[in-house]
Formats: sequence, C-alpha cells, structure tokens
Amino acid sequence: MADWNGPDLEKIAAAEELDLASERSNGTLREAVTMWVVRSGDQLYVRSVKGADGPWYRGTQSRHRGRIQAGGVHRDVTFHPAGPDEYRGVDAAYREKYGHFPSIVEHVLTDRARASTLRLEPR
Repeated sequence: MADWNGPDLEKIAAAEELDLASERSNGTLREAVTMWVVRSGDQLYVRSVKGADGPWYRGTQSRHRGRIQAGGVHRDVTFHPAGPDEYRGVDAAYREKYGHFPSIVEHVLTDRARASTLRLEPR
C-alpha cells in the first residue's frame, strides 16, 4: 500500500470535491467525473451512489488506475476495493464532512454504495 504525503493528503481531504478520471484498457484517460472524497485515517476514499452499476465506478475496474485532482493536487492513483472493515470509518467521514447535506449524504451510506468503496492510493 502506497502512502500519501502529509500535505497532499491534507489538501485532498479538505477539498469539497474531487475530479476522477479512470484509465481505459488502452491507457488513455476517460473524462473526469466530479465526486465527494473523504479521509479515514491516513487514507482517501470515494464511493458510487449507484454502487457497482455506476458508470464511473465501472470505468475504474478495467485497469484500476487513473488520475485525480482536488485541492490543487494532481496525482496518478490506483483504485483498491475497500474491505468491509473500512466501511465504518468511511461512513463516519462522509457524515462528518457532508452531513450538512442530509438528504444527499444518505445516498452514499447505503449497502449498495458501501460495496463500491474505493481506496485511492498514489502511484
């Protein structure tokens, strides 16, 4: 598991949104999608409201690689499925960071969304 450097971790975690572009099988990047990002411990996570059926999520599954941009940081990353033992911390991070959007945040706290939790690791 690759570690984030402190300043990049802080900047990305503080950003309201993250732009994520996944790699196609030929190595080119798909169009970036804007989404929420949270920090749990020293890791960064994203989830698909539509779960594994979400188009952007499906795009991450071909090469498990892509590029993110948030908080002025641009990084190439790998996408790793989070395990169920990580869901509780990620849920709490979503509630804390985005709880001021109560009718929206609940959509990333469903079992369907949890199953699509990806840990972002720098490469």
